[in-house]
Amino acid sequence: MTLLSVNLNKIAVLRNSRGETEPDIIRAAHTCIEAGCGGITVHPRPDQRHVRPEDVRALAVALRGRVEYNIEGNPFAPARGSYPGLIELAREVRPTQVTLVPDADGQLTSDHGFDLAHDAERLRPLVAELRELGCRVSLFVDAGARGFEHATALGVERVEIYTGPYARAFADGDARLQLEQCVETARRAQQAGLAVNAGHDLSQANLGTFRAAIPGLAEVSIGHALIGEALYDGLAATVRHYLQILA
Repeated sequence: MTLLSVNLNKIAVLRNSRGETEPDIIRAAHTCIEAGCGGITVHPRPDQRHVRPEDVRALAVALRGRVEYNIEGNPFAPARGSYPGLIELAREVRPTQVTLVPDADGQLTSDHGFDLAHDAERLRPLVAELRELGCRVSLFVDAGARGFEHATALGVERVEIYTGPYARAFADGDARLQLEQCVETARRAQQAGLAVNAGHDLSQANLGTFRAAIPGLAEVSIGHALIGEALYDGLAATVRHYLQILA
């Protein structure tokens, strides 16, 4: 079964809007785990507009031995203030998986993947260090990406397909071409020996179609839609709804 990793960034956004401690990101993680999710995802950024380094550390303690822990981020973003950098955070907490994403401060959210041929040499020492720490490494890629042999040569074990364009096309009523592109990308990645994750704007509405189209889909990371839907149905119930779709 495809693993559901719940992204808790939006919980942190709501908390930060008041500058206090509620809602509690650790309690949210416990609720998701008790509902059956197989992983928790966070994406700390240098500007700390949502998940902060102290959250990353606290979650590592709370999750250890329970579910997978996936930390996303830009490995090239330098340390800033109390943000020590993605690699240093991984060194501290040893997550199950580190998903490398080429995002910048000006982006509201991650909106494109790596160019595997162009970025491979820059990524090589970082991937090697993360592997030495015992972390599985995944690279964020666009639907339509090529050059997966470069990722395999680096020691990368997975790629995460950026599903934002698929989700937008689905909402517009015709996702056929975008879905076909995702399916073909997954096929090429798997042929290169990589496992396939997916994430971005996946929701209860569009996940079932996507999951059915991609055999062997290893993991989906879902945050924005899941947290939004939980406002109506409750967090635990929403996690269970996603698990039913994936099953």
